[in-house]
Amino acid sequence: MNSGTARNNIKVGASVGIVLKQDQGSGKITRGIVKRILTNSSTHPHGIKVELQDGSVGRVKEIY
Repeated sequence: MNSGTARNNIKVGASVGIVLKQDQGSGKITRGIVKRILTNSSTHPHGIKVELQDGSVGRVKEIY
């Protein structure tokens, strides 16, 4: 499992686990396919922000 904090590890179409903004307290993981990458910087300490194909937005915690 790669780190979700580096942008170059995440590709459009990849299967990932993200934490949605409202789930940050519980740390609940939402699985989905990356539609687009929203973070412009090469790394982010809390995870790269992505939009999934179902429209949900969150930070990548796991890459499958």
